[in-house]
Amino acid sequence: MIFVSHYDSPLGMIYMAADDDVLKGVWFEGQKYFASGLDKKETEDEETPVLKQTKEWLDLYFAGKEPEFLPPLEPEGSEFQKKVWKILLMIPYGKTMTYGEIGRKVAEMSGKKTMSAQAVGGAVGHNPISILIPCHRVVGTNGSLTGYAGGIEKKIGLLKLERTDMSGMFVPKKGTAL
Repeated sequence: MIFVSHYDSPLGMIYMAADDDVLKGVWFEGQKYFASGLDKKETEDEETPVLKQTKEWLDLYFAGKEPEFLPPLEPEGSEFQKKVWKILLMIPYGKTMTYGEIGRKVAEMSGKKTMSAQAVGGAVGHNPISILIPCHRVVGTNGSLTGYAGGIEKKIGLLKLERTDMSGMFVPKKGTAL
């Protein structure tokens, strides 16, 4: 059984999903890939301990603080996606990393010479645990704020909340962020 709950954030309603012990998903309502992989017939509205812990984390985060804990996370995805998500967890609060940098780290972990930034972008975009696995901290090599499934306005809001230095960053006129 998957238990679900909602969180009313300053940037919009958030939908959360967990099993008995681990967080499976956190999505902004209506975002791209919203509740991907969840069978709505197999869900139940209930405040489980892990969902309560996630709300505590989100309370701290949206109060402009860096939470010092993470609820137990278990996103479902391919081994490649999980490698990318593990790297996302290493991006410090208030900092960013490029798709290319993540690609180089994944290549290193995989014993390969190179890794496609586009493949990394696909894995970042399919991250089922938004905010906690900080896919919003990933930017284009040239500083473009691109590729956030929750939408560009939410990405900017999250980066501003973290007091990220956004000088040199810009919203592309065309692309996946729009």
